[in-house]
Parts: sequence; structure tokens; C-alpha cells
Amino acid sequence: MKTIKIDGRIIGEQQPVYMIAEIGLNHNGDMQIAKKLIDAAFATNWDCVKFQKRTPEICVPEHQKNVMRDTPWGRITYLEYRYKVEFEKEQYDRIDKYCKEKPISWTASIWDMKSLEFLIGYDVPFIKIPSAKLTEHEYIIEASKSGKPLILSTGMSTIEEIDAVVNILEKHAKGSYALMHTNSTYPAPKEDLNLRVIGFLKERYNCIIGYSGHEYDLEPTVVAVALGASIIERHVTLDHNMWGSDHFASIEVHGMGMLHKRVKDIGVFLGDGIKKLSEKEIEIRKKLRGY
Repeated sequence: MKTIKIDGRIIGEQQPVYMIAEIGLNHNGDMQIAKKLIDAAFATNWDCVKFQKRTPEICVPEHQKNVMRDTPWGRITYLEYRYKVEFEKEQYDRIDKYCKEKPISWTASIWDMKSLEFLIGYDVPFIKIPSAKLTEHEYIIEASKSGKPLILSTGMSTIEEIDAVVNILEKHAKGSYALMHTNSTYPAPKEDLNLRVIGFLKERYNCIIGYSGHEYDLEPTVVAVALGASIIERHVTLDHNMWGSDHFASIEVHGMGMLHKRVKDIGVFLGDGIKKLSEKEIEIRKKLRGY
């Protein structure tokens, strides 16, 4: 099984799970909310916080740009709303400085070429390719040229589409990538999570597999790690009731602490799968069996 290195750490089997707190757009365009979520990730011992970077003019479809929407800023067009929740260089410079002071790593999902160019201007530990972009091969090739590890979510994708992108990653990312099993519904119903796909992906691609969860509960993420996920990603929020599309499918701060405690030692519990006597067991054997 391949490994990759993130933040100077080896990510792979029998290694501690790498935990990504997906702030995404749950900062609602407010730097103070972003800082509180960074604080929460740091306090609960998560490894990285992640945002989402878009160029709204490019990413918002033409037919949606002028659609009116009720927002905390009043009734504005969808394009105006996307700009309201989009951090730019001033905010990311502050995020970069704030995370270094903790310290905790940060990165972002990138949704267009301009955002890719923007992100690689920072010393991020990896680049995240969202599920929606998995079939955009030229974009993924350009991301590979950054030299950063790539983490790709596989929601909404057929096995043929994943096969195709893995071929590209093997050639251009030189094996420094991971695939994230996910269901792209927000929130994802339990019956649609299909966590056994984690083992299928590991066997088919012999690469690092992670899990990006969009369900209500913590338990599926714990099970995902037990099934072999080496990286987990969960959306995080200060309050499920905050305004915004992702807050309800996110976990709050107390849940972040609970999830870290539940998954941090799973790799230790599972061991290497080789039946053998531990040193402590040998001592007990001598007492109880006499040899």
C-alpha cells in the first residue's frame, strides 16, 4: 500500500488518521467566525482546517448569476451573495498568519484555475479537488504541477470516471495523492453512505483512501477509519442553526472533540493483523502455563 507525506507526516496504514476540519463557507464571510473555527480545530487537536476558494464570476453558472436570494445582507443576486461569502487575499493572509501562530495547517478546495494559482501562492500542505471537479482532467494536471499532494473527493463519480482520474494522477502527481470516499448529498442519508466502498477503493487503486462525511452523526466516520480510511474530513460549524447551506450537515465544536477522541487510537487497536504474542502476554503465559 502506498503512503503519502502531509505536513512532514507519513499518512497510511498503521499511522494516526489525518483529520481535516472543513470550514468551507461556514464562516459566512466573517473573519471572526473563521478564527473561532480555527481555534476549535486547534483546541480539539485536528490536523488541518480547510476552506473553499472560488472565483464567483467563473464558477457561478450564467443562468444563476441574477437569481435573487434572501440573505443576511438583504435580497441580492446569487452572484452578489457568492462574493459576500468569498474570502480574498487580505482575508487569506490573515488566515495564514493566524494558523501559523497556533500552529495549525490550512488549505482550501479549489474550484477554478484562477483559484488554483491563488492557493499555490501559500505554503499549504496539500490541494483539495472537490467531487464536482473530478472529471476536469486538464485542471487536475495543472494542480499536479504544483508539487503538492492532491486529495480528491469521489462523490457523484462512476468507477470509470475514478479509473480515468487515477491514471492521470499516477502519471502527473507521481503517486502523491489520496482519494476520499464520499456521498455528495448534504446531509447524506445513512443508507447511502456505503462505507464498504473504502475497502473496494483501497484494493482497486492501492493508494491512500480517506472519507469525507456529510452525515449528521459521528459514528459513520469512526467506522470509516476502522474500515481503513487514513484521512477524514468533516464540515464544522459553531452552531447548526446558523444561516447557510452547510451548517446543518456539519459537526459542532463539542462533536469535533468527541470525534477526535474516538478515532485517534483506532489504528493502534487494529494492529498489523499478524497473530503473535505480545511481551506482556508472554509474561502472563509463563505464569498461567508455566512456559
